[in-house]
Amino acid sequence: QVQLVESGGGLAQAGGSLRLSCAASGRTFSTHDMGWFRRAPGKEREFVAAIRWSGATYCADSVKGRFTIARDNAKNMAFLQMNSLKSEDTAVYYCAAGLVVSLTRADNYHYWGQGTQVAVSS
Repeated sequence: QVQLVESGGGLAQAGGSLRLSCAASGRTFSTHDMGWFRRAPGKEREFVAAIRWSGATYCADSVKGRFTIARDNAKNMAFLQMNSLKSEDTAVYYCAAGLVVSLTRADNYHYWGQGTQVAVSS
């Protein structure tokens, strides 16, 4: 069992930065793949970024070059560094974990956090 708690959301100006954190409980964290998804108002949940237990990373085209995902297995933490924020990045961001086949598919993840709100003003 893995429990996830996100933090670090808030209000930022366009062009600014935020760093989201995901704290995980459970001794199997290091063997789980981690992902970040987001849901904007009125839109479907979408994949943002993911990191394999091995450290390999993947980002959606919409955030590539602006967002970076990382993990610290010793601290049971995952991070999403968001730079050059745009108004379209406004959404609730969710951390997810699992033994994942397809990183971009939300239904592949077994565990989810409650989400943290990110609002970007233009």
